[in-house]
Amino acid sequence: MELNEQANPAAAKLPVLEKVSYAFTDMAGNLLYVSMSSYILYFYTDVFNIPVSGAGMIILLASIVDAVSAIFWGSIVDHTHTRWGQSRPYFLWLSIPFAIGTLLAFSAPNLHGTAKLLYAGFTYILAAGVIYTGIQTTITAILPNLTLDAGERIGANSYRMVGSLIGSFLTSTFTLPLVALLGNGNNKRGFTLTISLFGIVAAALLLLAFKNVRERVPVSTKSVSFKNSLKATVGNVPWYLLVSAFAIFWIAQADRNSFSTYYAKYNLGNAQLASVFNGLQVLGIISSISIPFVVKITNKTATMLIGLAIGAAGQALMAVVSGNFVLVIIAWSIGVIGSSFAMSMPFAMLADTVDYGEWKSGYRAPGS
Repeated sequence: MELNEQANPAAAKLPVLEKVSYAFTDMAGNLLYVSMSSYILYFYTDVFNIPVSGAGMIILLASIVDAVSAIFWGSIVDHTHTRWGQSRPYFLWLSIPFAIGTLLAFSAPNLHGTAKLLYAGFTYILAAGVIYTGIQTTITAILPNLTLDAGERIGANSYRMVGSLIGSFLTSTFTLPLVALLGNGNNKRGFTLTISLFGIVAAALLLLAFKNVRERVPVSTKSVSFKNSLKATVGNVPWYLLVSAFAIFWIAQADRNSFSTYYAKYNLGNAQLASVFNGLQVLGIISSISIPFVVKITNKTATMLIGLAIGAAGQALMAVVSGNFVLVIIAWSIGVIGSSFAMSMPFAMLADTVDYGEWKSGYRAPGS
């Protein structure tokens, strides 16, 4: 360890084990969240027999709750002071509730009418709109507290995105085949067993992250009020721009994932092709590994814009080549590589906006 790191642990280089463990957080999150974002609509309409209108309303309400709960989760994190840190304990506290909540969302009890809609709405909003939002908030909030070294933050975030893509690849590729295998013709049973398996793995990964990740950047033990948390964002123009761009990007990304099964079923004639289709998310690892090198050549903003441009081009090609499986795969792959650049950068850039907000307002609020 270098002398300046001994003098200032907050600027330390992060061990590989810690970066890998940080990657486990998003790997765990995507094992379950991508299951929901990619297959919950299909599960509702084709397995649980909920009308499309009702299923769409549930997903819309969950998105609204997600947006609102993110604000409160940010404040909760900023008010958290434990011997384990601000964000790290939530990997422990939310790991099992996340697994159970997702399993409940993919359960199909013998209910009818309004009771069925209420059950589906409550469990999905709980899992996707509340618990996952808490995990996602803490995964992002912990990055600026791992180290003050900007290069190390980019490196840690690249590991995180590789973990995210591996989680996406596993659930996108193996969910439907596992449902068919474990269910043996009974999709309700198949989804229950598949999500149970993913839940066990996800909980274990979050617990490993809790064990190995450390928050080094000093945080005041004096609680930051909700009002002062907001002050850290007032006038923080980089934060406004980044959050707005990221929100628009994720709306588009969520739509893309949600309709992939229907696209495979009705445009390509086989719903099982969605597993191959979505499994191509693993190509995003190429982008994630390349990001530190691209940032050195350009900068963070340019890297994100390049990713958005490539992703948009790939998505536009999807409309042109619709129905031709080979060309669809090529277009989808281009979109995956571009979107992986785009979705990786905001997490690293948000850490910089936390530093900027502290400089401008005097308040450090990584959760906000």
